[in-house]
Amino acid sequence: MTGAPYDDGKPLSDAVNSLSILLTEGRYARAEEPGALVQLENDLDAAQRLYRTDRTRQTIEVLPNLIRRIHGAVRELSGDDKAHAYTLLTSAYVLAEWSVRRTGHLMLALPALDLADGYAPSSDDPTYGAFSALARARVLTHFGESEVAGQLIDSAIATADSSTAGMVLAGYSHLAGAINEARQLNYPGAVAHVGAARELSTYTGETDLYMTAFGPLNVEIHAHAVELESGDPNKAAIDGAKLAHDRDAPPTRIAHHWQDNARAWLMAGKTDKALTALNKARVAAPQQTRLHPAVRETLHGIAIAEKRRTETLTGFAAWLGTSV
Repeated sequence: MTGAPYDDGKPLSDAVNSLSILLTEGRYARAEEPGALVQLENDLDAAQRLYRTDRTRQTIEVLPNLIRRIHGAVRELSGDDKAHAYTLLTSAYVLAEWSVRRTGHLMLALPALDLADGYAPSSDDPTYGAFSALARARVLTHFGESEVAGQLIDSAIATADSSTAGMVLAGYSHLAGAINEARQLNYPGAVAHVGAARELSTYTGETDLYMTAFGPLNVEIHAHAVELESGDPNKAAIDGAKLAHDRDAPPTRIAHHWQDNARAWLMAGKTDKALTALNKARVAAPQQTRLHPAVRETLHGIAIAEKRRTETLTGFAAWLGTSV
């Protein structure tokens, strides 16, 4: 319906094809020589940094070989090392799901989720099972299946303990729950989830444990998103425009906020401010901004609302690869 996946201006088809083959192989994946377990862990960390710094295309490029090597480690190792290899494998498939969803290849998200769910019980980190379920809940929210998504989110919250990892899991789950409730227009329920996450963030501070980017900043970003989805879009626009963050804040998280802020300004009837917010998203994370369907929807909404085409509007459309 949205026209996604879009072209980010550089070849993506070969990388997606390699990942598609791997996901189709599923549990029968062809393994490759793994090398040292510590090197696999370092390479996975590097792939996660690519994703977090708005280089999702590059993440997809490196994942197939990395995952095949981790499969090799799972088949060669035993004991605690094997369990840790399963943790890396689960994490890699979760990263694959995030990457294909961000680039609009939603049908690839489903086998990636199934594989993450399948390998999580063999992991040496029991928390990964809950994070895999949360990834599925986010996709279900996207498709509008809020009931099952809510069940998965509530289950993740119930399994969280009082450790730092447990508080991050619970906080991240509450943020997922906030969006899930907001999409159902359950504003009080969404606000309650944000409040619970905000309290947990006072204990965890800013952290990217499990690639969550959880902390006070992400809580406030979700608070603005809840206001946009089920509260007052004008309030979301005005308050969201005041967002302040450190220079080391995850650029993709910041860009997504400005995408939402642009939509809020459009709903508030301020097309000039909506376009300003889109340009802030472009500066923060250009690849993500170019690939996200909501950006095109907002841009076309601005074009419909404006009586004449400005150079700024047509210039942004040209960069995006569309017309207005």
